[in-house]
Amino acid sequence: MKEVGAAVIQVALGDSHHGEWIEGPDLISALKKSHLDISATMIGYPGEDYASPQTIQETGGFGNPATRKERLEIFKRAVDRSAELGVKILTSHAGFVPEPGDPARMPFLDCLYDAAEYAEKKGITFAMETGQEPPELLRRTLDEIAMESLRINFDPANMILHDMVDPIRAIEVLGQDIVHVHVKDAKAPLRPGVWGEEVALGEGDVGMTEFLEALASMDYSGPLVVERGVGSQAQRVEDIRKGVHLLRKIITGA
Repeated sequence: MKEVGAAVIQVALGDSHHGEWIEGPDLISALKKSHLDISATMIGYPGEDYASPQTIQETGGFGNPATRKERLEIFKRAVDRSAELGVKILTSHAGFVPEPGDPARMPFLDCLYDAAEYAEKKGITFAMETGQEPPELLRRTLDEIAMESLRINFDPANMILHDMVDPIRAIEVLGQDIVHVHVKDAKAPLRPGVWGEEVALGEGDVGMTEFLEALASMDYSGPLVVERGVGSQAQRVEDIRKGVHLLRKIITGA
């Protein structure tokens, strides 16, 4: 954090995609002793396959009924660890939300409700990450479940990577429920059915100045977490450092 100039950090708990270490029993105590300001924890699931948009639709989050029960238990353990850390937000990809009229929708919403209900009992907010569905569908889902503990972790680049929607417009739809933000940039896919390209902050299609202005217009005052998921470790650190600098420059107008 000192190297990149960040004030807060998110922490992966048992996340096979974002953590390259084996967590030991001392993780929570080590984090407490570190005095890091943790904005949120995050969780992924074994078996999620990000090789293509199609594979993650089939394997992501709570989408597959066959893995739902097991993943709900993993989610609950992450909630417990978040509470032990004193962190109030747990972020995760919930999976592709079925459309109204799809027979799979109600069982999926029941699972989301169970997850949010458990989080609420522990004083944790479950922040679903954006990306794979239209913001109007997320808006309807939040309104139908209607739980204070189910909110949004907004990632503008995911929407572009999935070739879904203009993230600036999505803020207008979801703004009141955004509690955590991943600041990430990307370029749109070159053709349907493939990923777009994640790029360093300021080099993609998001438009960082407009993005921050849109968040401010919705009175968002939470953390801005620069996320960089590709490249070598050294390159990611450098890109995050530049990203933090870019955000501060835009915010201060310097």
